[in-house]
Amino acid sequence: MTDPKDTINIENVVASTGIGQELDLQSVAMDLEGADYDPEQFPGLVYRTQNPKSAALIFRSGKIVCTGAKSTDDVHESLGIVFDKLRELQIPVDDDPEITVQNIVTSADLGENLNLNAIAIGLGLENIEYEPEQFPGLVYRLDEPSVVALLFGSGKLVITGGKKPEDAEAAVDVIISRLSELGLLSGSL
Repeated sequence: MTDPKDTINIENVVASTGIGQELDLQSVAMDLEGADYDPEQFPGLVYRTQNPKSAALIFRSGKIVCTGAKSTDDVHESLGIVFDKLRELQIPVDDDPEITVQNIVTSADLGENLNLNAIAIGLGLENIEYEPEQFPGLVYRLDEPSVVALLFGSGKLVITGGKKPEDAEAAVDVIISRLSELGLLSGSL
């Protein structure tokens, strides 16, 4: 049987940074090739990098949010590209702006079907939300690590709210442990 931790895959890393000054986004949009700026649709300028693939959302305040990256290394590489592009436009950017990971979204697979009704009862209502008429997954809020896990009947998981990749591994361990204690996993993982 495959260890569910071996199935963990980072789907998205969201990080924020800033360049410490206001920007004229209209001017930046005209000079930055490939930038999308439609202030009636979204207040920020969107600049996509291809390698690694991500989107930088650049705001007038100088704040930048990077989303869509598949690793924390990709975040740093993508934002490095953005910083270099801004420098090419004569916009002063520090040598090494601080980058803060806000959220890592991961997926995993427990490798067996889950009885979400039994899990909802077993885990107790204070930590979960389960309304199958509204959403097919069970929402499980963990305290340690501080993440939210979506459990699906297929055994698939989505874990969000992590700040580092190890948070997903810890969450999978907690979920397996709790479901095993409740006798809700068939294999003794």
